[in-house]
Amino acid sequence: MFERYSKGARLAVFYARYEASQYGSRYIETEHILLGLLWEEGALMGQVLGPHEDKAQIRGEIEKVIARGERISTAVEIPLSEESKRVLGFAAEEATGLGQRHVGPQHLLLGLMRVTGSFATRILADRGVKLVPLREQLAKNSGSGSDEDQPPASDVVIATLNGFLASLKSSNWMASANFFAKKVQFIDATGKYWRGREVIEKQFEALFVPYAKRDITFQLESAEIGPVGCVLARVLWENVSIADRPARAMHRMTILLAMEREDWAIFLLQVTPIALT
Repeated sequence: MFERYSKGARLAVFYARYEASQYGSRYIETEHILLGLLWEEGALMGQVLGPHEDKAQIRGEIEKVIARGERISTAVEIPLSEESKRVLGFAAEEATGLGQRHVGPQHLLLGLMRVTGSFATRILADRGVKLVPLREQLAKNSGSGSDEDQPPASDVVIATLNGFLASLKSSNWMASANFFAKKVQFIDATGKYWRGREVIEKQFEALFVPYAKRDITFQLESAEIGPVGCVLARVLWENVSIADRPARAMHRMTILLAMEREDWAIFLLQVTPIALT
């Protein structure tokens, strides 16, 4: 299904799955796809909703309606709901109708608008978004639809990942930061969100110095090609020591890599404390 998807569309779907896991949802619903588009495609959504639209307000509106459950591990697969399956089907139709080979974020947005009665559609409609004018607007602003991604090359991805981990261990903060995508999302061990490479760079040493200590070790647990053409890796760190916390903690880094321009980059990094010894 995702072979035709551009990098932006793949990441939007990945972030939708991530949002579902954080809310403890058993399915990826249309509201999660909308949140995924807000994460990945800020420029597109700003163009559609207007520059003064508050994304936090949309999230707050969603949280008033959905029930929050226990967070689901990123290792657990979450299926699409029937409505979300229809969104993806409509998105493919929209791309074909516009004569574009690849399905992009704009097609996902059009697909959302075609699933009438869904939660995401109601949110967008309440903000004045209408399907036909939206389709016309996006058609005018679309390029040739040539956002083609090369199939994941596992050896290149592993080399990129190993380069990032090696730079962390050597305390080469500038080199480490260069592995991050411009719109990277980082969730530290306390659950705090850090958004954007520029923001993270300012605090990079403070955030990552625990992983550069001499006695800390790490191992790559897995690196899998995801259903949306990204690569999801898990790295286990042992003997992590953080001030005011018990020593010898074990942390798992869940790292999402995807293509940014011509290179693989880290788009999401989440740290999860998993054990104390």
